[in-house]
Amino acid sequence: MIRVVTIFPLMLAVTLFMGRRTIGEMPVFDFLIIIALGAVVGADIADPNIEHIPTIFVILLVALLQKLFSISSIRYRRFGKLISFEPIIIVYQGKLIHKNMKKIKYSVDNVLHMLREEQIFDLKDVHLCVVESNGRISVLEKTEPPQPEAAISFPIIKEGKIEVAILSGLGISEAWVRQQLAQRQLALDSVFLATVDQNKILSITLYEEEAHQSLPPIIH
Repeated sequence: MIRVVTIFPLMLAVTLFMGRRTIGEMPVFDFLIIIALGAVVGADIADPNIEHIPTIFVILLVALLQKLFSISSIRYRRFGKLISFEPIIIVYQGKLIHKNMKKIKYSVDNVLHMLREEQIFDLKDVHLCVVESNGRISVLEKTEPPQPEAAISFPIIKEGKIEVAILSGLGISEAWVRQQLAQRQLALDSVFLATVDQNKILSITLYEEEAHQSLPPIIH
């Protein structure tokens, strides 16, 4: 009992520190419960020297602990927020939010991949994208009329570096990219992400965007 009661706060703290990408699509504490039950049951099956009755006791104790945490997180809102992640905005008005992505350790590739899973291939189509506490994203698309053909954008600058391989596939030169930045009076190292669509329309997200200074309040 002492081992179970003392190890779970440590596991919870470590998992929260590691971040929401570690747990996939599960609430933090449920993730820990599954790990613990798997370890206990696996050890009991694999090692005949382990006594069976104490194993049953531990399984029941873990189940009771999970039920206690579930009830407490519902009844006490502050406790529930303490043992889980806050939802966080990573895209607002078609722009990535670098500081929030850095906070949850999501890369540009991670976000673009998750958006493609939601059938969104152009960042400009996104009004708001939130990473929920379970690591999944919720997307609010812009309400503008749809384009006559599917919009697909290609990342040509990531974190201040030009993606030369992508440029060659699109028939765009590096000089053209630098000219576009010069016209906007932007330095390459200030660009967090730049994408271009089939019509060679460039969309740029800076590391620091003025529109991101007043984000909508997204909380539990």
